[in-house]
Amino acid sequence: MLHYLNSWLMPFGGFFSSALWFPVLMAIALWSLYWKAKALWRSARNGQKGWFVALLLINTLGILEILYLYVLGNKAESTKINKGL
Repeated sequence: MLHYLNSWLMPFGGFFSSALWFPVLMAIALWSLYWKAKALWRSARNGQKGWFVALLLINTLGILEILYLYVLGNKAESTKINKGL
């Protein structure tokens, strides 16, 4: 399997054929998983079904999730606080 993967990624240079690609891909996966879990948790707690589905299906390496948490998600939290929930 590794030989097939290396031959498929050969046009991208020596980086992917070396042993460095696995830790980099794992770091990217963990980064994305952290932000996705945090954003999904908040959207579920706020009852935002549309955001939950969008965050679940769209993979942007954490960019959409971070925007939701720090730009868009704060509006729902402040509305909830103002209503006394």
